[in-house]
This record gives sequence, C-alpha cells and structure tokens, in this order.
Amino acid sequence: MNEIGTRERIVRTTSLLMQRQGYEATGLKQISQEARATLGSVYHFFPGGKRELAVEAVHHGGAEFAEFLAAAFDREDDPAAAILACTRDLARDLRESGWLDGCPVTTTALESAGRVPELQQAAEEAYERWRSLVRDKLTRSGFAADVAHDLAHTVINLLEGRSCRRRCRRARRRWRSRAVISPGSSTPIDEPIDSYR
Repeated sequence: MNEIGTRERIVRTTSLLMQRQGYEATGLKQISQEARATLGSVYHFFPGGKRELAVEAVHHGGAEFAEFLAAAFDREDDPAAAILACTRDLARDLRESGWLDGCPVTTTALESAGRVPELQQAAEEAYERWRSLVRDKLTRSGFAADVAHDLAHTVINLLEGRSCRRRCRRARRRWRSRAVISPGSSTPIDEPIDSYR
C-alpha cells in the first residue's frame, strides 16, 4: 500500500474523528496528533482552520460512502439485492468498529445544523451524490425517473436512519435488513423497491 501524503492523512483523520465524535469535540490538536502531523502542517494545508478542514473531511467521508455504494451496485444486478448487501456490509462495519463508525456525514451534519452553513452544504452534496447513485441504479434497472427519484430518497433515509439507530443502541444482535416504512408496519428494506415493480 502506498504511503499517503500529509494532507490526505489529515483529511482522513478528521473525517474519522468527526464521524465518531462530531465537529465540536474534534479539535485541531487532536487531529494533528492522530494524523502524525504538526499543527503548522494543518494550518499550512488548511489556512481557514478547523471549518475549512471539516468541510474537506465531510467531502472525503461522502466520497468514501459513494464508493461503497457504487461497489455494492456493481456487484449486484438487482437493486433490491444491492441495497440488502449494503445493509449487511454496513452492519458488519459498524459492529467491527465497536459501534463507533456510523455514517461519515450525519454526526457532523446534525451537530452543525443551522450554525455552520458550509458543513450543511457539504453534507447535502454528499447526500445528493448518494441519492443519485441509487437513482441511477434504479433507472438502469427499468424504474421510471420519478419513481427512482422518490425511492432514492427513501433508500438513503432508511440506510441512514437504521445506522443511527443501531449506533445509538449499540445493538449487539444481528442487524436484520428491516426498517419501519410507516407507523405500525415493519417492512424489509428491499420491499419499497419491489413494491414499485
């Protein structure tokens, strides 16, 4: 594996720390220590300080999750099967991290809502990129554009919500690919896709 450069190491470290503990709890000193970089290097690459670095870290986390989705969609022809594969992989990764590594964007997005517009914008760009991947997979599979648009929102919301719930509960039992679609009903995550066929 190639050694990554200092800037990339700082961004990846920041992304992971914000994923685990949020924007406010992540300080530049901790970032520099964990990234094995001097504080001067952090400011050299990010003269705008923590906020500039945080935006870059959200972009990085969003791109990583987009790659994860794209890989799952490449492995499975059927979009419902691809989404189920995503839930299994997400559950495994969450368990293996000790329930620390949830969504790479949501923790920061929720914490900064209404206070840090640049982070909100970066988070929305990440969400839209993920939705577009789902939407494209669905349209390539024969779904009408309007249906694919609505389902893409549903799928990303289900994945995000389920991940947040499991992380909060630190659930140790098997993460079943089920999600509440409407009050009082529990529906497999693939059923919204199958119901439009």
